[in-house]
Amino acid sequence: MPKNQIITVEGHEIVIFSQEWEDFVCLTDIMKSVDDNQKIEKWISNRSTIDFLGTWEAMHNPNFNYPAFGDIRSESGNNTFTISVTKWKETTNAIWIFSKMGKFWWTYAHKDIAFEFASRLSPQFKLYIIKEFQRLKEEEQRNLSLWRDIKRLISKANYRIHTDAIKEILVDKTSKQTFLYATEAEMLNIAVFGITSSKRAEENPKKAQNWNIRDDAGVEELTVLSNLEVLNAEMIKNWISQEKRLEILQIRAKEQLKTLSTLDSMKKLKEKQQIEEMKKLGNKE
Repeated sequence: MPKNQIITVEGHEIVIFSQEWEDFVCLTDIMKSVDDNQKIEKWISNRSTIDFLGTWEAMHNPNFNYPAFGDIRSESGNNTFTISVTKWKETTNAIWIFSKMGKFWWTYAHKDIAFEFASRLSPQFKLYIIKEFQRLKEEEQRNLSLWRDIKRLISKANYRIHTDAIKEILVDKTSKQTFLYATEAEMLNIAVFGITSSKRAEENPKKAQNWNIRDDAGVEELTVLSNLEVLNAEMIKNWISQEKRLEILQIRAKEQLKTLSTLDSMKKLKEKQQIEEMKKLGNKE
C-alpha cells in the first residue's frame, strides 16, 4: 500500500509518497515553499529539463517511448513550446513524474528528479530537503533495527521457556535431548507452516546447508510461532500428550494467523519486514 510521510523543511511541509520501494516527493509542495509563482509547467517545458527527464526515463523505464521523447525534444527548442506533466506522461509513457488529483492537483516525482527540481528553484533549499529526507530514512532504519531487536528478544525468551519445559518434564536420563528438542520444534513447524523443517529442506536442497524453515517466515508466522512455544511449554508441564498438543497448536495457529492478518499494526510490521528484505537483496546484488 502506498503511504504518505511528511518532512518539514524551513517551516514548510513536504509530502513524501512511497510506492513499490521508491520514494516520490511532492513538487507542488517544493514550489510553494520556494516560490509560488514558479510554475512546474515552466520548468518541465525547459529544454534542459526535457533532456534530464528523458535520460532518466530511458535508464529506468523499459516502456519509455523514446521516439515520442525525440519529437518533444525537437519541439522544446521553440520559444513558445510548453508541455504539462500529464501530457509528458501520456505521450512518452513516463512513470517517474506524475500528477494526481486530491483536493487539488499535486505533482510528484522520484526523489532524484525532485532534488533536481529543487536545485533549479533554490540550491540552498535543495540541500535542506536532502538533509531532512536523509533524517527520515535514518529514522526508518532505526525503527527497523528496533523491530529486529524486539523480535530476537521475544524469540529468544520464548525459545528458552519452551526448551526448559522439555528439559524439566520430558527429558530423562535415558532420553536423547537433541532428538526431543528437534521433535518438539518440528511439531511447532507443522502447526504453523504445515510442514517440517527437514521436509522443506528436502524440497530446497540448495538452501538446506545453512537454512531453516523459519528463515523465510513472515512476521505473522514468527509471531504465532513465538506464542505457540509458550503455549506448548505450558501443555508439556500439564502432561498433555504430543498428539493432543499438536491438535491444539494447529487450531490456535490457524486462529492467530487469521486474526493477525487483519491488524493494521501487523500490516505495518510486515511492510517493514518487506523493506528490510528488499534492502538485503539489494546489498547482495
